[in-house]
Amino acid sequence: MKTALSILATSAVLAVPAAAEELSVVGSWSSLPLHKEYEAPFWSEKLPAASDGRINVNLTTHNQMNLGVGDVYRLLGDGVYDVAMTVADYAVADAPELEGLDVPLVALTADEARAMVDAARPMVSDIYRDRFNSHVLAIAPYPPQVVFCNAEISGLDDLEGKKVRASGRMTAKFLEALGAEGVNVSFSEVPGALQKGVVDCAVTGAGSGYSAGWWEVSTHLMPIPLGGWDSVVTAMNLDKWNSMDEDLQTLISEQIETEFEDPAWATAQNALVNDIACLTGNGDCPSGDARDMTLVDVSDADFERAREVLVSEVLPEWAERAGDEWAARWNESVGQAVGVTIATQ
Repeated sequence: MKTALSILATSAVLAVPAAAEELSVVGSWSSLPLHKEYEAPFWSEKLPAASDGRINVNLTTHNQMNLGVGDVYRLLGDGVYDVAMTVADYAVADAPELEGLDVPLVALTADEARAMVDAARPMVSDIYRDRFNSHVLAIAPYPPQVVFCNAEISGLDDLEGKKVRASGRMTAKFLEALGAEGVNVSFSEVPGALQKGVVDCAVTGAGSGYSAGWWEVSTHLMPIPLGGWDSVVTAMNLDKWNSMDEDLQTLISEQIETEFEDPAWATAQNALVNDIACLTGNGDCPSGDARDMTLVDVSDADFERAREVLVSEVLPEWAERAGDEWAARWNESVGQAVGVTIATQ
């Protein structure tokens, strides 16, 4: 009888399904296409379905939580939530070496940008592990960070003397090297700053600017990627990651690559073309009503000058702040992928 009861008890334990893994997830800007089209469907629907009930997700975004963007990864490392994603450039005050992930003007197409990101990923993984106690799950793009101006411009030279909101620290340094004044204004405050003349121009993704209504307070659009691709890093608290069994880790890694990261990259190039059409009326706008901003063509001379400033001034200045070890790692990874070398001592 005791043996039979023991067998029954063991069978009952085995029949009880393992408790679901509860994940608190903090997404990026809730109003922008990356979150609405890729992040939210993945975390709310696709991953829980693929896990067959092993994963439950509670999803919000950092702006819905009213978090300071510089706090997103700090709080992730402290275990306030399990997963977070936002623009890597928001975290460079804590990790200046992270600026090397998203360098202006070295990737002009989505394919080039992904090659750059793939090359940087081992470096980025080490940064997040050591700086933010986090495991990198994915790196996805916003579209290239282009220039909106509430002033008449015809080329890169016209930015000289103007106050320009940068999308990241390296972009600010780049603008200053061009003779502009880099101004720190949060994304949500840009429309008011453009309208009031606090800034003359601002850098963000074309689609982000369209969604946020920047066309209402801007007249000219210059589609040169002065702000890089504004990579969004998705990371999980390292303690949470290490607490999971290997099967669950593999499931999350595979699903986030095929159901989130790959689709976001696959549409990035066409998104830029569509967004420019929506902002300027040059072509069909699949996102809504086309606007009538003036499209500023970027000349070969503009691009050559900008690239020379990047290589001779901006990247060496970053290497001094990040340190020779990180500059050497960048040269061996991203630099090889994009054909740029930073001179180090």
